[in-house]
Amino acid sequence: MGNLCTCFSPKTPVKTKKPAKSLQGNSQTGPNSSNRWTRIRSTRKDTHDAMIHEQALAAAILFRQHQQQNGSDSGSFPFDRSVSLRYPKGSGSKKTQLPRSSSSRARSLTDPLLQPHQLVNRDIKLDDLETNHVVLVHGGGFGAWCWYKTIALLEEDGFKVTAIDLAGSGIDSFDTNSITSLSQYVKPLTDFLEKLADGEKTILVGHDFGGACISYAMELFPLKVSKAIFVAAAMLTNGQSTLNMFSQKAGSSDLMQQAQIFVYSNGNNHPPTAINLDKSLLRDLLFNQSPSKDVALASVSMRSIPFAPVLEKLSLSDIKYGTVRRFYIETSEDNAIPITLQESMINSSPPEKVFRLKGADHSPFFSKPQALHKLLVDISKIPST
Repeated sequence: MGNLCTCFSPKTPVKTKKPAKSLQGNSQTGPNSSNRWTRIRSTRKDTHDAMIHEQALAAAILFRQHQQQNGSDSGSFPFDRSVSLRYPKGSGSKKTQLPRSSSSRARSLTDPLLQPHQLVNRDIKLDDLETNHVVLVHGGGFGAWCWYKTIALLEEDGFKVTAIDLAGSGIDSFDTNSITSLSQYVKPLTDFLEKLADGEKTILVGHDFGGACISYAMELFPLKVSKAIFVAAAMLTNGQSTLNMFSQKAGSSDLMQQAQIFVYSNGNNHPPTAINLDKSLLRDLLFNQSPSKDVALASVSMRSIPFAPVLEKLSLSDIKYGTVRRFYIETSEDNAIPITLQESMINSSPPEKVFRLKGADHSPFFSKPQALHKLLVDISKIPST
């Protein structure tokens, strides 16, 4: 259904061929005239094909000479995905540059391909890592589906990846309006960690409200968490709720307040049971730097956010939660959790290290997937101190 307009658009008029001029000295049409004209057209086509062949051969010779002048005996260069124009090592003259790509496709402005020296999957030694098992925990309203780019990139590098659907999220069938506690909301994550074998560790990655969720899990299973990575996430202190965190910076996200639609499934005389987000504001709030196709995916996939878990205060101890190594990834163009609020959380409970994704909106798995991937891998490689 993607191109319905094409089906109903008027067809391009077909040009009528002009009658061929008769050849000089052959004004009369005889039985062999069409054959002679066919032979002439064939001769012209053969001449044209021969010219193309000669041009291709000349280009191949020039290309080979270019390689030899730059000391490449193998006849090939390392493939560089980040540029359309190759600059072989030792090339100092622009006269020997290869022609630019004729593609008219615009390169991504939000997540340009990384330079070769930035690609991390060339030297990853998984055996040297404390764990290569990454567990991805989505934010409020999202689901495991939002990590599809991150999952693919990590698995290509040999990581084991598990993306969790929290209760009432993604494809989990639980009714969001029936969730009355944080433990109930986080149960798919805690059940997963509980089933891990003794001694098996994971890297927990939490986004948005998923930060509070992985904090809850870290308190329960500190020995099963090697590192915790908060991505534009709620990183709370003991006795703090997610609602408290947002109220710290009153007016810091007016757009978030405008987008919230409270659901009262138990009646208007009772507290809200869930929060919906106004779909007309989703792009500005969560995806202001993300590709349109990902915004479309989110608009049909996001579900309600359970209200009770947002109100619940976390109980975090130094001897459990405090023993897990924490890292924070800031998103500089975030309209949902502004950078000032992220830095406030960081100052209140400093992690081991802070990273920043420049140009990333609240959903860096969409707006900066490769840069996010690089940071996740880099953090996984940080050795124990």
